[in-house]
Order: sequence, then C-alpha cells, then structure tokens
Amino acid sequence: MIENKIKELTGFEIATPPKPLASYIPAQKSGNLIFTSGQLPFVNGKLLAEGKIGYEVTEEKGIECARMSAINCLSAVKSLIGDLNKIEQIVKVTVFVSSAVGYTSQPKIANGASDFLVQVFGDAGKHSRSAVGVAELPMNSPVEIEMIVRVNT
Repeated sequence: MIENKIKELTGFEIATPPKPLASYIPAQKSGNLIFTSGQLPFVNGKLLAEGKIGYEVTEEKGIECARMSAINCLSAVKSLIGDLNKIEQIVKVTVFVSSAVGYTSQPKIANGASDFLVQVFGDAGKHSRSAVGVAELPMNSPVEIEMIVRVNT
C-alpha cells in the first residue's frame, strides 16, 4: 500500500491537505488527470522552514521541504480519489525554490521531491519536471510544489 510506504520512508502519514491560503481548491480533477495547487512544506499546520535556500535555509533543509511539499501534494490528490493506490503515473512536477541571489542549484532541491516520488511509486513515480528559482513564496516558504497525476478513474 502506497500510504504505508510513505510512512516507512518519512515517518509521516497522509493527512487532510493543508487549508488553502486564498481563493482556490487544493486539487482539481479533469478526466483521469489531477492537478494540484501549489503546496507548501506544512507539517501540523506549521512550515518546516522559512526563508531563502542558500541564505536562511540550508540545501539539506530545502530538500526536506521539497519532500514534504510533495507529500502535501499527494494529500491533495487523496482528497479527490480517496486511495493513493489509484495513481497510475506522476506526470509532471513543478518545484518553485525561494532562492538567495546567485543561488543556482534549484534542481538539487527539486530532487527531494523527485527522488521521493520514485522511491514510493517506482517507475510510475518518474515524471517530467521544472525547477524554478523565485524571489519570494507565500508565507516566506522556501519551497512550493505543484503536480499533475494520472489516476484510474
């Protein structure tokens, strides 16, 4: 079972998705695709870290934040389909990294999510990806992730 594997790897259980910060929903289903809204690295209602990668936040903590944001994306997916075992493929992951001036290792941070998804889903976790450095993210989060997932309908 996917959720057991996530708990074994991370110690975290898939919970209710974090409440949206503005006027949007956590995820939207269209056909057999689910599009998540951007998810921050919330754990029990608090950000795992705050600040820019390469300044206030270490790369190691940024990688951890990327993994947690991916977990929160999966939580949003589960809120629509009820069972993560219905996921056929992680199709696309977009990782936004709040970056210090001159920081250019956004792909390294994004690997925190990508590697985790492959560990959990195997070949079905392999996805296309963008890793984008940005000046600021909501609530001073170091990472925000959105994903597209194909599911059994």
